Amino acid sequence: MTRENRPALYRSMKLIREFEERCLAMAIAGEIDGGIHPYIGQEAVAVGICANLTGRDGITSTHRGHGHVLAKGAEPRRLLAELLGTLEGFNKGRGGSMHAADMKLGILGANGIVGAGGAIASGAAWAAKARGDSDVVVSFFGDGAMSQGVLLEAFNLAAIWSLPVLFVCENNQYATSLKLEAGLAGGAVRRAEGFGLVSRSVDGMDVEAVESAAAELLEGVRAGRGPAFLECRTYRFFGHHSVLELLGVEFRDPDEVALWRTKDPIPLLGDQLGEDVVAGIDAAVKETIDEAVEFAKNAPSPDPKDALMYLYAGATAVRPGVSL
Repeated sequence: MTRENRPALYRSMKLIREFEERCLAMAIAGEIDGGIHPYIGQEAVAVGICANLTGRDGITSTHRGHGHVLAKGAEPRRLLAELLGTLEGFNKGRGGSMHAADMKLGILGANGIVGAGGAIASGAAWAAKARGDSDVVVSFFGDGAMSQGVLLEAFNLAAIWSLPVLFVCENNQYATSLKLEAGLAGGAVRRAEGFGLVSRSVDGMDVEAVESAAAELLEGVRAGRGPAFLECRTYRFFGHHSVLELLGVEFRDPDEVALWRTKDPIPLLGDQLGEDVVAGIDAAVKETIDEAVEFAKNAPSPDPKDALMYLYAGATAVRPGVSL
């Protein structure tokens, strides 16, 4: 990581923060049906990881996935349109907050099922290995997924088959409201090491530390040395879901939240850039999000008679030797 990269990292984190703060306000106001799972506070993870990825590389995401999607290059206006359920969204409004996907950008889908992205990422990594190229896949998931069977099976198969996949655990200290130490025996890194994964833990509030750790692990993954695991110790500044903010529910110690806010990755990096640089980026980002809100709110809604469109693959070719 060089100093020249810092403005780009700052801009990406600020874009996610501005997008999420705007979405949280819209969800509380009832403009986004179903609400959202805010990513506010965890921006350094998505940005630090995706800074190492190419357009050909893939990611799988989570129910708290807007940050991953934006960091991978998604247009804010199309993501917001998806959250509002309009035809201008990535998935014609069918996916919503927890299922945004764009195959052209390597975004293989956010996922409302805890830990489910690990299996999808391993499958995509298997395909990349079969093609013989250097593409990698990153699977994001929270600490609450570390006891999910499908994720552990994905670890196992990825290790056995030496697949080019990086598993990224966003350890934000809570699985909904369950503290990590109350629900995960042995810790995330030790559990991953049990499957033979090259594993590291990093300060997930430091975007440069995340970028550096991911670069090191991905170098080995791309070189064919098998899958790796990175735990990013981070924190979400708001509750599990926007409905908790609406209801005024807080299950965490206010002093704990305040302590983690002092580690906010955005001002910490901004302090290294200077006031003029930060002010310019902040203004440009705000303009981008303002335009995204205007675009999404004015996008056309789907016609109810087309409710079943875009849900199933069409004209799927039957493989040779298969009879239906």
